[in-house]
Order: sequence, then C-alpha cells, then structure tokens
Amino acid sequence: MAADLAAPLPPAARYTDWSGPYLGLEGSASGSYGAYSFGPSTVGGRSVPAFKSGDSTGRSDRGRDATTAVGGAYAGWNWQDGPWLYGIEAALDAANLKRPVPSTIAGFGYQGVDPAFDVIRAKTDVYGTLRARLGYSFDRYLVYATFGLAGANARVLATYPDLGTGAVSTAKANLGYVGFTLGAGVQYAISDSLALGIDYRYVDLGESGRFSLGAVPGLGPVTSRASFTSNQMFLRLMWFPGGLNVPPDPDETAPHDPDNGDTGRFSLHGQTTLIAQGVPGFRSPYLGDQSLIPHQARQTTTATIFLGLKLAEGTELYYNPEFSQGFGLSRTLGVAGFVNGEAQKAGAPFPKLRSNRYYIKQTIGLGGETVEVPDGPNQVATRYDAERITLIAGKFALGDFFDGNVYAHDPRVDFFNWSLWGASAWDFPANLPGFTQGVYAEYNRPEFAVRAAYTQVPKQPSSDVLDPRVFERAGLNIEFEERHVLPILDQPGKVRVGLFSNEGNSANYRDIVTLTQLGAFGDINDAAAATRRPRRKSGGYINLEQALTPELGLFARASLGDGRNENISFTDIDQSFSGGLSLKGKAWDRPDDTVGLGAAMNGLSPSHRAAFANGYYGLLIGDGQLRYGTERAIETYYALNLTKFVTLTFDYQFIDNPAYNRDRGPAHFFASRLHADF
Repeated sequence: MAADLAAPLPPAARYTDWSGPYLGLEGSASGSYGAYSFGPSTVGGRSVPAFKSGDSTGRSDRGRDATTAVGGAYAGWNWQDGPWLYGIEAALDAANLKRPVPSTIAGFGYQGVDPAFDVIRAKTDVYGTLRARLGYSFDRYLVYATFGLAGANARVLATYPDLGTGAVSTAKANLGYVGFTLGAGVQYAISDSLALGIDYRYVDLGESGRFSLGAVPGLGPVTSRASFTSNQMFLRLMWFPGGLNVPPDPDETAPHDPDNGDTGRFSLHGQTTLIAQGVPGFRSPYLGDQSLIPHQARQTTTATIFLGLKLAEGTELYYNPEFSQGFGLSRTLGVAGFVNGEAQKAGAPFPKLRSNRYYIKQTIGLGGETVEVPDGPNQVATRYDAERITLIAGKFALGDFFDGNVYAHDPRVDFFNWSLWGASAWDFPANLPGFTQGVYAEYNRPEFAVRAAYTQVPKQPSSDVLDPRVFERAGLNIEFEERHVLPILDQPGKVRVGLFSNEGNSANYRDIVTLTQLGAFGDINDAAAATRRPRRKSGGYINLEQALTPELGLFARASLGDGRNENISFTDIDQSFSGGLSLKGKAWDRPDDTVGLGAAMNGLSPSHRAAFANGYYGLLIGDGQLRYGTERAIETYYALNLTKFVTLTFDYQFIDNPAYNRDRGPAHFFASRLHADF
C-alpha cells in the first residue's frame, strides 16, 4: 500500500517515424508542363525574335504540346528528430516530353505554311535529380519541401520546307543540361512499409551553349541557344524495407464525413486530389477551336486547407486557400458535360494559389431540440438548434449550399462527369474556378429547409472577373429541400427544387445568328462580342436522393435553362437529365468501398444549336460547325478505400456525340483518382 505510484506512461507519438532507407516508383500522365525558350537566334546571319515551344497563333494547336508520360524510380534515406525530418533522395525518370514550335514563328519565313507543321520540335528523354528533403510528420502524413540539382538531355529537331520546290530538309542537335530544382510534396503511410505520395517539382535547367541547327532553304544557316523550365507533378509509391513506426489510427471517420467529437473553437482539415485521365482515338474528321482532341492524356491536382474559427457562440469564420495545377483534356474543352469535375477553366501548368473561400457564418437558433454537429471541413464542432436561421456573407461556391446530393455531388470522391455531380443546365454564377461572392440565407427545420443566395456574376461569359455592379447585374438562386422517410423501405431521402435567375452581360443566340447570316458580321463570335449587354437567364432544377437500402442509393436530376441568351458561367447545356445508383461494398466485405453507375443526357435549344452550326464558340464547346445530336454520357467508377483517409478510384466514361456533334466520337475516357484528406 505504501509503494511508490508508477510514473504515468507518456502519450503515444502522434506522428509516423519515416527514418531509414526507401525505394519507390513515380509517374505522371501529362502532369508535367514545360517549355524550351530559343534565343538569341540567327537565320542566315540575321537575328530573329526569341520564341519558345508551344508558341501558336491558334487554339487548335493546344493539344499537340501535351506531355505524354514521365516516370521512373528513386531511392533515398531519411533521418528524423521527433516530428521533424531531413533526408536525401536521387531519382531517374524516363520522359516523352515533346514540345513543338509551329511554323508561324516570326523570322523563319513560313507564315504561309499550315500551322500544324512544326519547324522546331524539342524532346527530352531522361531527367535526373538529387534533392535534399525537409519535412514535418503528423499522424500518417509527411509534408516536405525539397531543393537540389537537376539534369536532363534534350534533342532539338528541325524540319525546313522549301516553299519553292516543296522539298524538306532536316537537322538535329543534342544538348545536355544541369540546373536546379525546388519542390514540395505530401505522402501518406498506407501500411507499415508502404506509402503513397504526390510530389511537385519546379525544374530550371538553365541555358545551353550556342548550337547549329542546319539551314533554312533560301535563308541560310540557323544558330540558337535554348533554355528549359518545367513544372512537374508526380504520383509516387514508396517502399520502406526497414518498416515504419506508424501511430494507431484515432477513433474517427474520414474528414469528408467527420465524427471526431472535437468541441474546440478551431477546425483544421485538408485534402489533396490527383486525377489522371486519357482518351484514345475516336472519329474526328475536323477540328474547331474548342473541339475534343483524340489521343491525349492530362492530369489535374488540387490541394486545399479548410480553416475554421468560432468567434463567438453562433458566429464562425472560414477560409480555404487552395493550390491547383493542370488542365482537363483539350484544356477543359470539347464536351458540354465535361469528364473531369476537378478540371478548371482556369487551369495552369504550375501550382496556382487562390483564396477560394472566405466567409463569415452566423447561426440564429430558434429553440426546440438541438443537433450536435461534429468537426469537419468548414465546420467547427458545435451544437445548433434544429430550427434555425443561417446567414453567410463572403466568397463561396453555390454548390456548397445548393443542389447537394449524398450520392453524386463531389468529384473528389464520387462521379467525375459534370452532368452527374451537378444540375448542369443550372448556369450558376461563378469565376473560372467556380466561386463567387455574395450573401446566403437559410431557414432550417428537421422536415425541410429553404435557402437563397444573391451573388455576383462574371463581367463576360466565362470570365474570371466578377462584376462589382451587384445592384444592376447579379444572380438570384432559391432552393426548397424536403426530407422524408419512405414508409415501404423505411429509408431516408430528400427532394430539392431550385430556381435561378441571373442577369449578366450576354448575347442573344437568335440575334447573332441573324446578323451573321445577313452579312453584318463575318464571324458569329464577333457578332456575339459586339451585341453583349445585360440580359436575364432563368431556369430551374429538381434533384432526388433516395436510399433504397443502407448500402444502395438512387439519385436523379433534371434541369432546364431558357436557352435564349448566352450561358455566362458553367457550361453549354440548356436541358439535362441524369441519374444513377451508388452501392457500398458491404456484400463483398469492403464496406468502405463504393461502386457508382450513372447516365446523363444533355441538349440545346433550337437557337443555341443554330449558333453552333454557324461557327459559334461557347463556354466549353465549338467544332466550327454542327450536325446536332443529343450528348449522352455513361459513367461507372469503383472507389477503393485504401485507408480511412486515402481512396483510389478507377473511372470509365462513354460519351456519344461529344459537343452535340454526330460527326465526332463516340469517345471512351479512362481515369484514376487518388484522394487523401485529414
């Protein structure tokens, strides 16, 4: 009884020990973007303007400078002091980075040659890097920064047509580079010896010495210098032969469905999503400026921090900085119901930081029963009255609050296709990444909710600049949500009915077709630009989510826009119908896996069809001509839950009549998605 009490055990470390050696494989499907810059250059002894690979006079060249693939192996060693890590890593990657310089480059004398003809083409075969890593470990994650040396080879190929005889001469130069690299990444331990990661690198290989590149017929010899920079994003798998010291998982669900019981004033969560998507060949007899291009692959990556602070009881502040990199297929063009919900119209070849959300939220309780709300992304753990009024002011996405659906609403965890995760004829006001500024109000009861928002609209169709004249041009959205339990199935469901009316700067389809056909404008797009003025666009949607069993759910949407005036924000759809099923994997002992199957059908109004048939280019589509057919899509995916916080998805889509054009497709799309959150 008098013995000394045992000293309390120290708390278990809440970070993974990454110490020791590791090996890995990495790859990128069109997630690397770079350019060769040529200059100073001479042709026949005279100087010509500097130019770079990818220079083009037409948007139709946009698909030809895509990275096909980069991938290789790496090895490294980590040392760790508490949660802080430092290490060294070497990597060797094979590449197929082809960078064309079209024939319209000034100074080469080929302005009359088909722009599809490349005078200069630069190609990289092998990259090598030696980098130091500095990182911080928490839970199963490691976030780190890198810096070091980079080297690569390059082959510059020149093809010179003789405009007089039609003969073609070629020349080649082999170059070697040594430069530097900076980067950052995140990795996650999926077992005691394996980890998945996403790694970003900026590579600057400096400038080569002067080299000779043959001679242009009739103009003389060519000499130049070439420098190269690149932004690269890799998906990585790594093996730790000595094993990892991984902390036990906390008793909580994934952050996109949180339930960790945190009642603090702060909320911190994050996510990262990488999507690699490709399309093989399909029927494509001609290309317009916004056509879907066959034989290509692209990659998109986003990383978001969700910060929340409870200022006072009922008052909360939220802020979401987000990095994004990459493009959708064909630079997010060519399909009205686009095939990658993470692809932004504001895509970039380098990680681009935006403040996508910042808003203040005020909740006014009206008494009665209360609801416990757990900590989660953009939600501080708190207690609300079930009957309440919610007011929000700031920057947000209308999809945060409207048109929700538990089975099809988040392209980071469920369907990819724009017409499946959203009511795609709803032309919600937004900038290019999909966000706007305004005010939002909601009245909530257990049986139903009514919500409305008044927000800014873009200054022009598909503009990144929001119009500040909110009392003259703005968007109004209203939604009624009914909640029920089906008596026969004893399963919950919701029905949402929404209406929208936006006034923005747009053109009338019938007017611009008439003006073009009468000869007032030689190009219908010039007619649209010249006649845009404040016009109203209205429509609505209905949205159903219904559980059939605890594991099987049904969803359906129908949406309609008036189809008279230009859409200003989302996509080129006037009518859309979609639906499908979502099934959890309990039947095959994978309760956290999900299988989804959905279908969508999109259409245009008669005047909208006529505009495209006369060469109009819309928000996402435009083949220069049109043999109209309804755009139809089928999508299926399997989301494999690797851990509580990491999901790997495999996705397939079939699109018939992409961009409503019977002359194009059908096309098959294959994709993989890695999503992690904390």
